[in-house]
Amino acid sequence: MYGRLPFRELWACDTEFYPDSNLRPTPVCLVARELRTGRELRLWRDQLPTHPPFPVDESSLFIAYLASAELGFFLELGWPLPARVLDLFAEHRVATNGLDLPMGNSLLGACSFHGIPTITKLQKDSMHDLVLTGGPWTQLEQTAIVNYCATDVIALEALLPRMLPRIMARPKGLGQALLRGRYMKAVARMEAPGIPQDVALLARLQAHWPELKRALVVEYGLEELFDDTTLKHDRLEVWAAQHRVPWPRTPTGRLETSEKVLRDLGKTYPETQPIVDLSYALGKLKLNKLAEAVGADCRNRTMLSPFRAKTGRNAPSNSKSIFGPAVWLRGLIKPAAGRALAYVDYSSQEIAIAAVLSGDPMLLADVQSGDPYMAFGRRTGLVPPDATRHSHHADRERFKVLLLGTNYGMWIRSLAGQAGIGEFEAAYLLRLLDRTYTVFSRWAEAETSSAQLRGWQRTKSGWHRWLTAKDTANSVRNWPVQSLGAEMLRLACCLATERGITVDMPVHDALLVGSTADAIDETVAATRAAMAEASRLVLDGFEIATDAKVVRYPDRYMDGREGAELMWNRVNALLGPETRIEGVLVEDTVSIS
Repeated sequence: MYGRLPFRELWACDTEFYPDSNLRPTPVCLVARELRTGRELRLWRDQLPTHPPFPVDESSLFIAYLASAELGFFLELGWPLPARVLDLFAEHRVATNGLDLPMGNSLLGACSFHGIPTITKLQKDSMHDLVLTGGPWTQLEQTAIVNYCATDVIALEALLPRMLPRIMARPKGLGQALLRGRYMKAVARMEAPGIPQDVALLARLQAHWPELKRALVVEYGLEELFDDTTLKHDRLEVWAAQHRVPWPRTPTGRLETSEKVLRDLGKTYPETQPIVDLSYALGKLKLNKLAEAVGADCRNRTMLSPFRAKTGRNAPSNSKSIFGPAVWLRGLIKPAAGRALAYVDYSSQEIAIAAVLSGDPMLLADVQSGDPYMAFGRRTGLVPPDATRHSHHADRERFKVLLLGTNYGMWIRSLAGQAGIGEFEAAYLLRLLDRTYTVFSRWAEAETSSAQLRGWQRTKSGWHRWLTAKDTANSVRNWPVQSLGAEMLRLACCLATERGITVDMPVHDALLVGSTADAIDETVAATRAAMAEASRLVLDGFEIATDAKVVRYPDRYMDGREGAELMWNRVNALLGPETRIEGVLVEDTVSIS
């Protein structure tokens, strides 16, 4: 059954743990089984040795489901991580990505998909809750917890033979699976350190949030649309009609105010942006959830939830991760005394990937210029040959929206709204873009059409997606670029963490890294080298440049997007002098304290 696996031993493993005051795992027990011999280990926490109880070198394969949890258990005990990891969660996602799964992507869901009987969800939840109590447990409860842990190992043993033929059938299938397992090791290393937070300010925001929300309604001058802090749809109807905004509606005819619709409206119709910002702040921002995800050591920790998105990207909780809520709240990120952070991101990653995938010589040349947006403007004569990002900032922003939007087939109205231009100019720019990068345009159309005909998409590294009638042409067009970008960042995470860099968080096309203040420049250089190497490996030698933003104590991180710092200053001004921020004047505040 396992003859094609080039390993001497195959260890299926599961662990149980509960979070300590810092939200780090406190080990409870471990169950592991060697699948060829049937040898089984059942170890309670006082039996756990100072090193792994089975081989973890390259001769052994470590098998788990959402392996980052078990690998975090290893890290907490100071054990070396297994050299080779096969994560059946990641392989289940590859095999079913895009399909509608009634039972979801949990271990129980994967077993259900393959027709394998398991314990019920109710039983699993009950035992999970028992573990989370943290004890003390009676001898009977200890036995029950270990037996419960063993049920997951039994499930792994049943799953592997069902999934292995498909894994091995893919070109380079096992190698690609082990690469995903390698990333799960990086995930465990990245989930451990957490992101430093200004907990005093978070506590004040949390305590005064009800008053702050009311004050923000006044600050934005939108009292006419709100009853206290509740957006009134009948008033919004009148406003939308007066401003000629074609606001989308639900099937029942009510104005749609979901997060996605609001976000799209803000991009397309700038006049709606204050309503979008305020609605998000009032209704979407859950400070209690964020506070719960900050440990006693003042660090924000949450599961990265790798491979959850259709593109293969991480999908951490938007309410528990500091990078999930509104971008202005990232001002809470603040290194401790003697420490520093750096946000290192790829420069024009999506455009570079599109250029390489399509092989468009014009687009490749413009990417290699260092600024594809200004290069487009100069190439097309829209700006003078000597124009720079500083001399023609507004033009560059317009070109940036245009080039980024072409990856997902942006239409005239969307471009006009996001770029702040008329629809006639937007139509002209889209035609000009198509004529300038003809090779890319034809490639994108051909890739989209062929994928829709096949019914699936796949990257060269094996990330797969099934297509259904729900998938729009724009999402199909955008998927190859986004998925390859995700693969690039995963590889960068592997390289960085394996070289000892402390990665606090991967963020879309960037890494947030930390170190002592005097070592941050060296850390940034090592991070940029890892990210550059990852881009060369994924793009067959093409290297994408990176930018770095360094934040040293006592400064705080601030997102550079338009409006983030303005909102941060507004909120802190309303809080009053007790939360005076370095470099921000608050004498003229309306304190609510």
